[in-house]
Amino acid sequence: MTDIEMPLMTGLELATVLHEQGFTCKILIVTTFARTGFLRRALKAGVRGYLLKDAPSETLATAIRTIHQGGKVIAPELAMESWSGAEDPLNERERQVLRMAGEGKQSNEIAKLIHLSEGTVRNYLSEAISKLNARNRVEAYRLAREAGWL
Repeated sequence: MTDIEMPLMTGLELATVLHEQGFTCKILIVTTFARTGFLRRALKAGVRGYLLKDAPSETLATAIRTIHQGGKVIAPELAMESWSGAEDPLNERERQVLRMAGEGKQSNEIAKLIHLSEGTVRNYLSEAISKLNARNRVEAYRLAREAGWL
């Protein structure tokens, strides 16, 4: 069981790493983020359940049993909405660079942290800004965050 926002690594990043490395553990995300972008990313990462923190404890207990038995559980209020929401236009590197920019890091700092050239970082930011039809990196970060893509 994990959350979306955690120190060092998000719950979505954790799920992706575990899934890519072939771990067979079943992951349940319990979070306050009722955003379809997060739900879609979670399902793509192999998460078996996605519940909101305000769900009754009985719902959580049932979800754990269902997931343990091989089923999937999705917060009902997100299930239908997730099919009508916009698709995440960002690739993983654009998401990573935009997240760091949104945290206040400059292009040269981001470049050092993820071992890219400063020009490449600027290109990723430009692509993200363009894909989100934003005016600048701050607006792009806000739009992506609100949609649940970061």
